[in-house]
Amino acid sequence: MAVEVKIPPMGESITGGLLAAWLVKSGDAVRKGQALFSYETDKVTSEGTAEVDGKITIAVEAGTEVLVNQVVATIEAGAAGNAPSAPAAAAPAAAKTASAAPTPAPKAAPVAAKSGAAAEVSPAVRRLSAETGLDPAGVEGSGKAGRVTKGDMLAALAGQTPIRAVAPAAAAAPSASAAPAAPAAPVSIPSRDGRTTRKRMSPLRRKIAERLVQAKTETAMLTTFNEVNMAPVMELRKRHGDEFLKKYGVKLGFMSFFVKAAVQAMKEVPAINAQLDGEDIVENNFFDIGVAVGTDKGLMVPVVRDCDQLNFAGIEKAIGDFGKRARDGKIQLAELQGGIFTISNGGIYGSMLSTPILNHPQAAIMGLHNIVERPVAENGQVVIRPIMYLALSYDHRIIDGKEAVTFLVKVRQFIEDPQRLLFGV
Repeated sequence: MAVEVKIPPMGESITGGLLAAWLVKSGDAVRKGQALFSYETDKVTSEGTAEVDGKITIAVEAGTEVLVNQVVATIEAGAAGNAPSAPAAAAPAAAKTASAAPTPAPKAAPVAAKSGAAAEVSPAVRRLSAETGLDPAGVEGSGKAGRVTKGDMLAALAGQTPIRAVAPAAAAAPSASAAPAAPAAPVSIPSRDGRTTRKRMSPLRRKIAERLVQAKTETAMLTTFNEVNMAPVMELRKRHGDEFLKKYGVKLGFMSFFVKAAVQAMKEVPAINAQLDGEDIVENNFFDIGVAVGTDKGLMVPVVRDCDQLNFAGIEKAIGDFGKRARDGKIQLAELQGGIFTISNGGIYGSMLSTPILNHPQAAIMGLHNIVERPVAENGQVVIRPIMYLALSYDHRIIDGKEAVTFLVKVRQFIEDPQRLLFGV
């Protein structure tokens, strides 16, 4: 019995995404619960798993944009297949057989004017033509009966084969009965001289771009800065780090201090913990903090819930778990939603200073940066201290400069005297 493998639903707002990579090969033996493919949407990356044991037949190639509930493979239940293979390469490939489930892949549409004869054009060739503007009728085909293949198109685009001029009348429109082409895949297309490569933005990258532009155009964003002496926190971590790790099984990092400092500062400056909804200001009475995590697919911001009720170990464990699962593509959509404030640590990449962009519709985001030994004046003397620059970007429509500066000063005070965090003073 053949069991269909479908793109799983990911939430009411998600209708489709990118079939990023197959983790098995067609003909492999798979087991129930085994990860089969990775699936990337505009919000999250997840995996599809096998529902039964059997032999898998892949119907849609990696790199194809697909819809929720679309059939991408079948598993012949109980059938023996090849020994499990190594995971397929994650680099997207051009799609050849994609279609909306459960209808079969679209048939090749004839295009007139190929040396006077009609030549069939595959979905992959149609996609390349749509993305690059190169008419297949102007490409010398190497396939059966002069058919233009995807390789012929790429060779022409790379300048390896000549491109013939095509009269406007030669490019006949597809017949009305022809099925629509499958969604374009994010295939990489080299330029003719090899100096550039073009590829389609992933759904996640498109969404990130959309949200960043939205934050810049729909808010009155302003950034204020401060600096903080990290010596007290570094000393505290040095003194208690080993015992903390032994007791809780997780390292005592800097982020838990900043999360706790931000929560305490928001309690004293509640305007930071608010959002604008139309003409209403919504004040939040909870502390769900988003912590930005960099992945090879883009920035994700999983949310640590109720940070005011968690101890340092609880925060460190949550951040560590989110970071690992975000990088492995196993973060869940619900874990990225509902945050009221975001902390982004560019310092781990060596950033000295930046102006972080708001995580819309949140009203503020705090940026952390690298720690550098700098000369500072203390009690009339120049001393060397490990200094970090802090940045707070905020929506000036609902947060005044006084409130933003006061918040950042409070954070600095808590970090420079971390014992205050234990007593909430």
